[in-house]
Amino acid sequence: MFAVIAVGGKQYRVTKGEYLVVDRLAVDEGGTFTPDVVLASDGKTTAATADACKGVKVSARVREHKLGPKINIRTYKAKKSSSRRMGYRSRQSVIEIESIAFGKSTPAKEADSGA
Repeated sequence: MFAVIAVGGKQYRVTKGEYLVVDRLAVDEGGTFTPDVVLASDGKTTAATADACKGVKVSARVREHKLGPKINIRTYKAKKSSSRRMGYRSRQSVIEIESIAFGKSTPAKEADSGA
């Protein structure tokens, strides 16, 4: 069973128990949230439309907030004796997918397109 979720403007393919590093979320450490589901499948059926995905619930817990690796930036202008050094560390959250559950509405069957 897997799902494709949208978090922070990006989409991720996730399974139950998986850890994921995403852009910083406005949820405290230890807090849970339900990301938007774009697609879900349990091996037999696939929920790919907006109506079918409304019945799919994905629960995720924020494990920690951290800083990403440092990116060093150096600018240099030739013949001007000018150089500048900068750095950047992105703020990130580590999340764990706790559960993926299909709701009462049954997902649409996989369609075989003959074309």
